[in-house]
Formats: sequence, structure tokens, C-alpha cells
Amino acid sequence: MTENKHITIWIGKKIRELRIAKNWKLGDLAHYSEVSIPMISKIENGRVFPTFPTLLQILKTLEVDLNEFFEDVNQGPKFPGHILVKREDCKETSKEASIGFKYETVLTHSISNVSLEISILTLDQNATRERVSTEGFEYIYIIKGDITYKLGDKTFNLKEGDSLYFDGRQPHVPLNNLDTESVLLVVYFITTI
Repeated sequence: MTENKHITIWIGKKIRELRIAKNWKLGDLAHYSEVSIPMISKIENGRVFPTFPTLLQILKTLEVDLNEFFEDVNQGPKFPGHILVKREDCKETSKEASIGFKYETVLTHSISNVSLEISILTLDQNATRERVSTEGFEYIYIIKGDITYKLGDKTFNLKEGDSLYFDGRQPHVPLNNLDTESVLLVVYFITTI
């Protein structure tokens, strides 16, 4: 994977942060920028690199200067030897158009040439979304529940304590099999060189 994938993820994360800082939903940004909700969702989730005109339109709508947006592209906090994340510091994020998928980002950090994102995913009993693909690899661990995981042309039945590691470029989606919520630990590994 190239450095471009790292930048794509970084751009998406920063656009999401700017949108949330304005207390806008995806639909608000789509309406004001005239960029479709699916496209903004793909950009924010690091699934697509925006064209330059699209990026300019989004930044103009968010009232952010292009130079200001990219000024810290290669900067990041130095690792102090540990990272403590308190429960109240976990941020709820939305990914793709979905119903009943609640992601809480626990940690986003780059280590050497790997970007790491760890999230808790809560699936409501009727959670639905289309299959998605992610650049990089994913690891899921079933904390609570019983799910069916559709991955490419395979289907896995996973229960509490089971885990699955896979190439995220394969279309995938988890389905909750219970009348109550299921909870998954989701870890994304994105190589940056």
C-alpha cells in the first residue's frame, strides 16, 4: 500500500472532525457543498481519495483554507511511551449509510509505517448496511453476541470470544443474529508505505 492510502485516511478523518465541529450531519455538508452523501461518506471513511475540485468544494463549504488544511499532514504527536484512553474520551463515529451500526473510536495512532484504528462496534438487533471494502487489514473480536459475518463469498458464524482477521478489500458486513445488541472489537491496520 502506498503513502497515498495513509493520506486518504488522514484527509477523511480531518474532514469528519471539521464537519462534527460545526455540528453538521453528513446530509448538511452534502447539501451545502453539493457533494453527494455517499461520496462524502466514502471520503470520510478513507475509502476514496477526493478529486481536487471535490476537496476544494468541501473545504470551501467548511470555511477552511487549503494550505491551513494540509499544514499538519506530516505532523503527529510523538508517542510518549503509552496512550491512556478513558471511556468518556471514546468518540462515536458514523461510517457508511447504515442502520443500527454504532462505532466508538477508542484509538487512532500511527506506529512506524502502520496506521492503527481501534473501535467498538455495537450492532442493534436489526442492524443493516451494504457490504463495504476497506483498504488494509481488519481484525474483529466478538465481545458479546452472536453474528454472521459475510466476507467475500464466505459466511462465518461467530459467537462471543471468536475472532476473525481478514483482508478488508473483500466486501464484508456483520449481521446480528440476536434479539439484543451484539458488540465487536474492530481493529484496522493500514500500511502507509
